[in-house]
Amino acid sequence: MIFDLDGVVTQTARIHAQAWKRMFDAYLQQRGEKEGKRYEPLDIETDYREHIDGIPRYDGVRNFLKSRGITLPEGTPEDEEGDETVGGLGNLKNMYFQELLRQGGVDVYDDTIAWLKRQKQNGIRTAVISASKNCVDVLHAAGIERLFEEHVDGLQSAELGLKGKPAPDIFLEAARRLGIAPQETAIFEDARKGVQAGKAGGFGLVVGIDRTHDEAALKEGGADIVIKEFPKV
Repeated sequence: MIFDLDGVVTQTARIHAQAWKRMFDAYLQQRGEKEGKRYEPLDIETDYREHIDGIPRYDGVRNFLKSRGITLPEGTPEDEEGDETVGGLGNLKNMYFQELLRQGGVDVYDDTIAWLKRQKQNGIRTAVISASKNCVDVLHAAGIERLFEEHVDGLQSAELGLKGKPAPDIFLEAARRLGIAPQETAIFEDARKGVQAGKAGGFGLVVGIDRTHDEAALKEGGADIVIKEFPKV
């Protein structure tokens, strides 16, 4: 079984969304004032789900700005936070995320953790994936790193040249590390692009986790089943 981290195992998806909104709303207001026009601020219910959720950070910057008709220079991952580049805005978002993480800590979904522990007791192999480069920090902060044999995150994806979701690369790499064929593997995802990735990878079961009343879109994206929470004992 391969679990997406943010929004399935931990409640960090909402922290990511808050950090994105803080960064983009300030940037759009500043840019709009310079240009004498108004840009619509980021809407978490629509924009975050459609353009950002579940994909690598810099892809999220490009996707959302494209929706507002804005194209920026790429810059580099070493750009200063807030530089007017894809790298600079992505790095500013990450700084805000880390601030929020320090302030509020990491909450887990108790239903996921309890169910996951039972599957481990039954001998099920497990891995966790995340588009975020903060994956290991989040796992340790939540105290759940031992629940997963393998992890593939944003740092490793960049090193290996893995494509972001909806490409299935990150899930396929996790399955490879477990030594289990995709057809014998279930994946658990809360993001639309995540279930699309699971379907594209030919996984045996794609389970959509509907934490935010998004069942129809998860099914449309390719989820075989959609659940609102993991079953109790």
